[in-house]
Amino acid sequence: MLRLTWVQPEDLLGHELHQAEQDGREPSAIAARWRAAGGPGAPLRAGASAVPASPYLRLLAKDLLDELADLPSRLAETEPTELGRIRALCPAWPSVPAAASPPESRLEAAWLGRAAGCLLGKPVEKLPLEGIRRLARATGNWPLRTWFTARGVPPELTATYPWNRRSATTSLAENIDGMPEDDDLDHPLLSLLLLTRHGKAFTTTDVARLWLDELPAGRTFTAERVAYRNLLSGVEPPRTARHRNPFREWIGALIRADVHGWTNPGDPGAAAEQAHRDATLTHTANGVYAAMFTAATIAEAATGAHDVHHCLRTGLTVVPPASRLAHAVRHAIRLARNTADFDTVVDELHTVHRTYHWVHAIPNTALIAAALTHADGDFTGSICRAVAGGLDTDSAGATAGSIAGVLAGHPTALPERWTTPLKNRLATSVGDFNGIGFDTLAHLTHREAHRS
Repeated sequence: MLRLTWVQPEDLLGHELHQAEQDGREPSAIAARWRAAGGPGAPLRAGASAVPASPYLRLLAKDLLDELADLPSRLAETEPTELGRIRALCPAWPSVPAAASPPESRLEAAWLGRAAGCLLGKPVEKLPLEGIRRLARATGNWPLRTWFTARGVPPELTATYPWNRRSATTSLAENIDGMPEDDDLDHPLLSLLLLTRHGKAFTTTDVARLWLDELPAGRTFTAERVAYRNLLSGVEPPRTARHRNPFREWIGALIRADVHGWTNPGDPGAAAEQAHRDATLTHTANGVYAAMFTAATIAEAATGAHDVHHCLRTGLTVVPPASRLAHAVRHAIRLARNTADFDTVVDELHTVHRTYHWVHAIPNTALIAAALTHADGDFTGSICRAVAGGLDTDSAGATAGSIAGVLAGHPTALPERWTTPLKNRLATSVGDFNGIGFDTLAHLTHREAHRS
């Protein structure tokens, strides 16, 4: 039986009930109706529940999803999605700077950093924090400092905490042979294609058309898969982000933000605006802010003129200061600055954000900011802390690696143990990019950064 993930109405409803509580609506009456009808809760870590709902429950779930969408939110004024309203809430929005022109080598380091951080996190994606710690300790790799390996891990431990089924064969130390395909790299490639075809003035509709042309539906997840389905059903952007899409504040828009930062070096405001136009195909509010924050941070880092702490502060200037994301990032940075042991930082973040799904943008963005702060922007320290945080390990590792990589400034500034196994080769199903080298990607990105 084909049980397609991230689209079953009965599963979407469980996630939407959580989302409604988090974004300031009052879903208790609707939740009571769903429970009274025998409706299931949201799957905790999988994309779909194991057993399909009855036809009655499925129809009820669709109706209740629409009712939830109509509930008013008490956070509507402090967490808008429209760019004009976001800017109005950001008194320190970055001014237009003098042009900056980083060398291709800095962009190559950023691409390599993104790939290495992603690959480090792939074998432990979806595992609980305790499982990640125990697997790493079993091979003397804790605190985390290098690739995960299955060599020397007791069989009973991997039976309890199995490596990610899809990734172990390509991402454990003994199996790495170039960079395997991953959505955390597919989406930057799509962003590069987007800029090549439409330039920096692209629209959200341009993003939608590109996806339909170039992105296989099976390579989408969570909010992206729902938005893709909405497009095929005739729903137009930006409603694609809102219609029966409980994942609209999850991490998907954040992982698409890097190219917008890389192609606007020294102009974090422009990077954030590009990220906004991309993100609003699939996300709203804090899901969009996470992408804007990341793009602005990277744009500031791409000049090579500032340390990681300045860049993170710059990223916050494009986020509404009273939003949940801004509060979470500020808290994470303070915690990382004032706590010597990063495990203690992670435990506190897990406690504070325990009501959020492990793929939600808020805890993951907070973790990324904490990892970069605690490591002082050091490459190995940043990616290892982000992955050791035990949330969306490959995505958090990828973004931390991108920021730390662009700050490092040159591929040779990254330790060889992270870059050599990548073999300057990226696998993907996007466009004609399969097998491309990171040096070539840096050249193409540099070209787009200098297009008017």
